Amino acid sequence: MRERCQVSGFRCQGGADADRKLVLASGSARRRKILAELGVEFAVEVPDVEEVCLAADPRATVCENARRKADWATGCWPDAAVVAADTVIDFRGRAVNKPGSLDDARAMFRAFSGAAHDVLTGVALRAPGGRPEIHLATSTVHFRDLTDGDIEAYFARVDPLDKAGAYDIDREPELIIASFSGSRTNIMGLPRGIVRAWLEKREIGAAG
Repeated sequence: MRERCQVSGFRCQGGADADRKLVLASGSARRRKILAELGVEFAVEVPDVEEVCLAADPRATVCENARRKADWATGCWPDAAVVAADTVIDFRGRAVNKPGSLDDARAMFRAFSGAAHDVLTGVALRAPGGRPEIHLATSTVHFRDLTDGDIEAYFARVDPLDKAGAYDIDREPELIIASFSGSRTNIMGLPRGIVRAWLEKREIGAAG
C-alpha cells in the first residue's frame, strides 16, 4: 500500500542560477554541506513531489522518491546535471521516516535503544539528456542503551523533527550512538563516495 508523505510545497526556483551546470534536488542543509565539500558549484532546487511511504519496503521507498525528486528538478533545469536523494531508516524490515512530533521521536529512540538499524539512501544521478542512475547506499547504526533522561538530553541539544530516525550523526552522536559501519555521509543523507565517483566519471565540476 502506498501512503502519502509530506510534500515540500515549493516551485521551480531558477532565476540568477539558471546557467548552473549542477543542481541538488533537496532542501537538506546536510546534503548541501556534503555536496559543497566536494568542491563543486551547484544550485539548489527543493522538489515539490508526492513521496511514497512503502512501510514494508524501505529500499523501494528511497529509490522511488529519489527518482521522483530527480525528475522534478530535471523539469525545472533540463540542461543541468541533477543529484537527488531520499533517506529512511530500515528498522527490522520497516521504513522509519521523520517523526511527526516529539512523542514520535521519543518512541523511535525507545525502539532503537540497544539495537541496530540500517540507514538507507536512494540516490538518483542524472546527466543532461540522460536517464537517472539509481544507487542505494546502506550503513548500519547501533544505538546505546538509552534511558528517558538520555533521550531528553539529546533532544535538548538536537532538534529531532526534521531528520529520518529523529537524529543527526553529525551532532552529539556520542550521546546516543555506540557504533556504526558504512558511509558516515550516507547516514547524514548523501553518500559522498557514490556522488564523487559519478561527478568524476561525468567530468562535472572539480570534484576530488
